[in-house]
Amino acid sequence: MIKADFFKNSDDKLLGFSVSGHADYGEEGFDIACASVSSAVMLTANSITEVFKISAKVRVLQNEILLKLPKEDDEADKLLLSLLTHLYEISSQFPGSMKITVYDR
Repeated sequence: MIKADFFKNSDDKLLGFSVSGHADYGEEGFDIACASVSSAVMLTANSITEVFKISAKVRVLQNEILLKLPKEDDEADKLLLSLLTHLYEISSQFPGSMKITVYDR
């Protein structure tokens, strides 16, 4: 199962995410659910850091990607909200493949 955790502040602004795991929807390398999530996550991380040049800590590990903003940013919040919305849609298309949680920080 893919675990997607999002973090928001007291003003409901998203400050980052951690996505880890596998959907186990298909064989490794052929799992369309994992590919969909990976693509959306990388697009969001690259948009934040490379296109909008927003300072963020990004850590990519074997089975996890973490993005953390040092402070609230309106553009990054919109991009993160777009990712969260997209992951909910992917989750509805592939039931049981993902758990999404939003935490207050």
